[in-house]
Amino acid sequence: MIIKSLELKDFRNYKELSIDFDSGVNILYGDNAQGKTNVLEAVYYTATTRSHKSSKDKDVINFDADEAHIKTIIDKEGIERRIDMHLRRAKSKGIAVDKVRLKKAVELLGILNIVLFSPEDLSIIKNAPSERRHFVDMELCQLDQIYLYDLNNYNKIINQRNRLLKDVHFNSDYREMIKIWDNQLLSYGIKLIKRREKFVEQLNGIIEEIHGKLSGEREKLSIKYAPHVTADEFEDKLKNSLERDIKLKMTGTGPHRDDFIFYANDIDVRVYGSQGQQRTAALSLKLSEIELVKQITRDNPVLLLDDVLSELDSNRQTYLLNNIGGIQTIITCTGLDDFVNNRFEYDKVFKVNNGIITSEN
Repeated sequence: MIIKSLELKDFRNYKELSIDFDSGVNILYGDNAQGKTNVLEAVYYTATTRSHKSSKDKDVINFDADEAHIKTIIDKEGIERRIDMHLRRAKSKGIAVDKVRLKKAVELLGILNIVLFSPEDLSIIKNAPSERRHFVDMELCQLDQIYLYDLNNYNKIINQRNRLLKDVHFNSDYREMIKIWDNQLLSYGIKLIKRREKFVEQLNGIIEEIHGKLSGEREKLSIKYAPHVTADEFEDKLKNSLERDIKLKMTGTGPHRDDFIFYANDIDVRVYGSQGQQRTAALSLKLSEIELVKQITRDNPVLLLDDVLSELDSNRQTYLLNNIGGIQTIITCTGLDDFVNNRFEYDKVFKVNNGIITSEN
């Protein structure tokens, strides 16, 4: 899997951009606020239908325009494919693959598999459970269309149930309607729980070895799935929590409240680990994500490194750079010193200056 080219129009600070990538390591360098991350954001859109920086499409459209366009040419298993995305301020986005319009945006997921590593990811271990759930959901949605379907339906039902919980005070008939929705909530929720269990099992089969090497074999890292409710007890707990949910006007039981705990030598890294241990665990998680995508898709993902090297010490930098061979990588940074110092080989270098990108080799 490689990205051959990217074209942008009125996306962030790019009025127009056309860039051809090498199949190896591509470096975008320049001062801050010049547009480096915007390129990765456009690639992220192409793979996931959304931004990793903003929740609304309108936020990525150039201030002087009403719409933005992203055109990406990829090579997947020797077959060239074209992905077009049309972002509009007042309407939902339009997406086409090989010039055929998709009925739903989620149909795009899985065509281009990416792994994004940004400075924010270094805090995934110590931040709120919602960020760890987001990590798991985004990866599974790229890899498993059934999970994507189940998650979308579960979230829709949660929203509908919460609306009914708010209105039950005004109409007691809604209480029976809630029970009807609960049957579907249980069906999709149990599927999510079981798939997350399998996902953690798959990650644990990879992350222990990677983390062992990163920590000099001093630590053994494992991930524990901490479901808010197990599949077996979900029905009873949902039923027993109805009165509380009505009082609080929200659904308090289910996989939308799950967490994932990281243990280094049986110690909870989030609670007791040092900042260095937390960062090493986060790096191990991202490297494990790459390997898992390889195993499931039998193809390499595209790796996006968004100014993450400046946040890592020299040992972690070296380990990361030495373990991305054979994967198309797009790296943003403020300078080339990190690569020169590590004698790291790169294939194509781009200078980014105020929304203008020039190739330097």
